[in-house]
Amino acid sequence: MNAFDKNTGLVIDDAQLLADEAKYSSFGDTVHYVDPPKIFRTCNGSYMYDTAGTPFLDLQMWYSAVNFGYANQRLNNVLKNQIDLLPQVASQYLHQTRIELAKTIALDAKKKFGLDGRVHFNVGGAQAIEDSLKLVRNFKNGKSLMFAFEGGYHGRTLGASSITSSYRYRRRFGHFGERAMFLPFPYPFRRPKGMTAEEYSENCVNQFARLFETEYNGVWDPKTGQCEYAAFYVEPIQGTGGYVVPPMGFFKGLKKVLDQYGILMVVDEIQMGFWRTGKLWSIEHFGVVPDAVVFGKALTNGLNPLSGLWAREEMINPTIFPPGSTHSTFNSNPLGTSLGLEVMKMGYELDYETSVPKKGAHFLEGLKDLQKKHKEIGDVDGLGLALRAEICTDDGFTPNKALLDRMVDIGLAGDLEHNGKKIGLVLDVGGWYKNVITFAPSLEITHEEIDLAIALLDQLITKAKRSM
Repeated sequence: MNAFDKNTGLVIDDAQLLADEAKYSSFGDTVHYVDPPKIFRTCNGSYMYDTAGTPFLDLQMWYSAVNFGYANQRLNNVLKNQIDLLPQVASQYLHQTRIELAKTIALDAKKKFGLDGRVHFNVGGAQAIEDSLKLVRNFKNGKSLMFAFEGGYHGRTLGASSITSSYRYRRRFGHFGERAMFLPFPYPFRRPKGMTAEEYSENCVNQFARLFETEYNGVWDPKTGQCEYAAFYVEPIQGTGGYVVPPMGFFKGLKKVLDQYGILMVVDEIQMGFWRTGKLWSIEHFGVVPDAVVFGKALTNGLNPLSGLWAREEMINPTIFPPGSTHSTFNSNPLGTSLGLEVMKMGYELDYETSVPKKGAHFLEGLKDLQKKHKEIGDVDGLGLALRAEICTDDGFTPNKALLDRMVDIGLAGDLEHNGKKIGLVLDVGGWYKNVITFAPSLEITHEEIDLAIALLDQLITKAKRSM
């Protein structure tokens, strides 16, 4: 039955909405993880609420786009104020927060990386990846081939799909002649037997370095000192690939090879940026200097589609990358840049570099306790509040997608219990075998909410095992 809400107007019931969705909406622009798809009505903090008012503790926060919590009043107020001040302006004109935000990010990079650079805006992560591809091709005299990682994900536009390892994103869209060369990413839990994680990491670097040994290895011309490939696109921690954290020495070894042969390192921070790991950029943990950094998602806490990239001055100065090199009608829009500037200010003021590692350690400790209780949890790991739990069979290693799928269904049914009341749990599925829970809770999550999350996960996996 339809109801009328004084704040939102006519509220159409779930059944009618789902029927209309099935008839009128393209399914190509979304992913229906459960059947029927879940409808939410409101949100606040770490929670979303369905039509019945049941709270759902969200442990993935819109794929790490809402790092600072749903309905964050400080950020909401910035958006409201900007609407009354300067809600929109064509992207060929300037406004204050666009310039301030670019300066803030560039100065932060100068401090951390020791390099002058500039910031370039777009709308959405895949679009920023597209811009970075243009930037790299331009700087490398038209070279269009890239290196990327197995398990990597950079988006689903045509260019981003060419550097995303999964064939399923390319399968129906013709031939990708400039598809990246995909190299192994060190996956410590599934490393070869007999190797330590560090030895495995070194082996991955050595496999890459071998491509340059002679001209017959295929990518290097020693007579001219030129590589056929322009850049290596990396996620410091794989996102969709399962929040895989490589050994800390991995990127230093990789960067040494890249620098030796003049290959750019482009770092994709779209999912791990803005303090998800306890640093503004996750690459900061690994002690290397990137040539470019691509960002998006949490820059506006999910309130506005804004993304961008930082690149060193030699690549992006106006002489080499002039006006009109890329364009989007809505890039650097004032609603987005005002939010992004406030996110940067808030991150410094609230010192997420201190609080996130502490909360992450507490969460990881809880996951390790769960692992002792449930042999189906084969691996837990994480950096800051980017955490993983790999769901396996009872041997603790064989991937168990079916069990995790059941856990997701039960979590979204909203039938877990807390203090005698119904509660749900929102999880995200990732990993090479789609058997990894990728945790990206709000950076504002409390220690009490972390304890609740662990208790609900305990309920969830117990229920799921019994129902299999």
